[in-house]
Amino acid sequence: MAGGSTKAVITALFANITIAVMKFVAFLLTGSSSMLAESVHSVADSGNQGLLLLGGKRAKRDASPEHPFGYGRERYVYSFLVAIVLFSVGGLFALYEAFQKWQHPHPIEGFWWWLPPVVLIGAIIAEGFALKTAIVESNRVRGKQSWAEFVRKAKSPELPVILLEDTGAITGLIFALLGVSLTLITGDSIWDALGTGMIGLLLVIIAIILAIEMKSLLLGESASRSNIESIKEAITADGGTKIIHLKTLHLGPEELLVAAKIAIERSDSGQDVAEEINGAERRIREAVSITCVIYLEPDIYSAKAAATNDGA
Repeated sequence: MAGGSTKAVITALFANITIAVMKFVAFLLTGSSSMLAESVHSVADSGNQGLLLLGGKRAKRDASPEHPFGYGRERYVYSFLVAIVLFSVGGLFALYEAFQKWQHPHPIEGFWWWLPPVVLIGAIIAEGFALKTAIVESNRVRGKQSWAEFVRKAKSPELPVILLEDTGAITGLIFALLGVSLTLITGDSIWDALGTGMIGLLLVIIAIILAIEMKSLLLGESASRSNIESIKEAITADGGTKIIHLKTLHLGPEELLVAAKIAIERSDSGQDVAEEINGAERRIREAVSITCVIYLEPDIYSAKAAATNDGA
């Protein structure tokens, strides 16, 4: 896991553990369903950050005979588990709690009525700090991409996951604050139930978005368009080598498989072919910043084959 991703995950982890304790204490003292939903939400987020850190550690294992290309994709597996936890432990639990509170409403009463708003405001500040860290670290790598493009196209899963989680956390806290505040003002706990339900729907939507993106990465995505263009330019930079077709696949966020069939002349000797392949491999590694596993196959150029087999 890259340093920026690790920093964002650890910042979010400490923020969520602290917030979870405060929310749970507020729930015990007031019985607010919004506070219970937010408590479980923060516990789920804390577990999710632990999963991201575990996935990053396990992905660093050396390649083995059973896994000759290494374990880089394990980061995608753990990020997919994050989506499952967010959907079930966070979203579905909040929806269930909202239904229960709707069926059996009870107002927020007693000496500690003021505690939920105070805790929620403090949590918004803490989550805001965690989100700011994630934004700063994401800006180092997203370039000119919009935020939607960054979440959609990023090959490293941690920063998009943290961005979505923290954005969802702040939005959920605002829903909870509105629900609790309206309950305190009106004395009607239906508002608390509505706030809890909005939190549940929000978490379910975020979990589905994460699951879709992580599924795409697990199935295997090609290199970014800029990297594909850089690889093509590197292969043909000597002025004589042509590409018949090219395929790329991310073995992990920072490792790329490059497989290409390149054209050679019928008159080329074995030494000529070897020099062309070695030169192309060297140029690819110089052109692309991430680690590349490269397989180049020499063949006689065919315009028909190049037209039907071109791809990334």
